[in-house]
Amino acid sequence: MKNIFHLITWLTLLSPAVSRAGGTEVNRAMLGIFKPLPESVNNPDNPLTEEKIDLGRMLFFDKRLSADRTISCASCHHLETYGDNGAPVAKGIGGQKGDRNSPSVYNAAVHIAEFWDGREPDVEHQAMGPPLNPIEMGMKDGAQIESLLRSIPGYLTLFQKAFPKSDPPVTFENMGKAIGAFERKLLTPSPFDAFLKGDEGALNDDQKKGLNTFMSTGCITCHNGVGVGGGLYQKVGLIIPWDPPLEDSGREKVTGKAADKFIFKVASLRNVTETAPYMHNGGVSNLRVMVKKMALHQLGRKISDEDVKSIIHFLEALKGKIPEDYIKEPELPADGPDTPKS
Repeated sequence: MKNIFHLITWLTLLSPAVSRAGGTEVNRAMLGIFKPLPESVNNPDNPLTEEKIDLGRMLFFDKRLSADRTISCASCHHLETYGDNGAPVAKGIGGQKGDRNSPSVYNAAVHIAEFWDGREPDVEHQAMGPPLNPIEMGMKDGAQIESLLRSIPGYLTLFQKAFPKSDPPVTFENMGKAIGAFERKLLTPSPFDAFLKGDEGALNDDQKKGLNTFMSTGCITCHNGVGVGGGLYQKVGLIIPWDPPLEDSGREKVTGKAADKFIFKVASLRNVTETAPYMHNGGVSNLRVMVKKMALHQLGRKISDEDVKSIIHFLEALKGKIPEDYIKEPELPADGPDTPKS
């Protein structure tokens, strides 16, 4: 990893920014390490249909999928404010607190895997986790969720339309597929995407300077690709051990391998200016502090306040547009006579 960092830094320095007529030029040859957001993120095993997406939107907002009818996916992932909840860790049923930060669901479908430790391969499988987590939504098992959904007449019809070839249509797996289908279009195209597609005016001069600083500092070693992160795993404290020392061992809990201790999925930087606090434990609330700490602990570099400010100017260009019509809370199907109330 150190060799990759040095190579990227060397290439960047060979092609410095060129100022012309008071403006800042960005070496577009370096931008191949990024990719613009697509219109949707497709999964061959879960083709997108309007019926499936509409059902997934309802399930995303439905608190009946929790043991006490108080928590939905939307309770921890506020779609109107960039898909997280603004807290260090989330609260589940009975006010219980988890031990990890709730990352944004926006653009999550482009990631290499889901959850901070990458324990699920995609958004469909991720959607099946929180309902069964005893701290989060507290349902006993998939069979209990299937029984609940079948007891709601409206859902039975909607599942039949969304999964016409599935017998039975109402299954725990299909619940995950529906929510995943909805999340696959939770995308926030930003000015940086327009810039990547060739619009030179999409970024202002400060943002272009910040992009150059971001690249020359070495941030692109990990924060690259379509998600500007989210595409690989990395040890927290790669060069200098993290301060304060980490308690969560990360992927080691998933793989059982000592070599995976303190390794987590690299966070996507899309909308990062809007999604504090940061890290897997929500332990850093200030973006300036976060940028400085990442440079020090991950790259072994002490960067100036001026460079931090410059990088944040670029990060502001990663703030995307929320799809307001797409995320409107839907009317949910009414309880049936046999629907359990808690």
